[in-house]
Amino acid sequence: MRSDWVRGVMERYGQTLQIETADMTGEVRAFLQPLAENGERSPSAVTGLGWLDTRLWLYLGREKMADGDVVVWGEKRLRVRSARPYAIGDEVLYWWALLETEKEAAE
Repeated sequence: MRSDWVRGVMERYGQTLQIETADMTGEVRAFLQPLAENGERSPSAVTGLGWLDTRLWLYLGREKMADGDVVVWGEKRLRVRSARPYAIGDEVLYWWALLETEKEAAE
């Protein structure tokens, strides 16, 4: 019952994303937003390899996410750095994931 409400909110207000996980590859509706606490202070860093985008992103969705999974939104490819479920009782309502641009995740 609770998960139906969350699913409805995702369908109505979420973005259309492509995900690549161990369980599936396909299109989903979820929330994806940049995290201001890191992105606003220092959105980039210059290293010996060049300019790196250090902004982190927040994913909230119904699909199970794990470290290394990929979220694609437009031209942006983001890799899951950390993920965990949020539940009420025994029912998982949504998955929370912290994402970074795929280039940084590969290094």
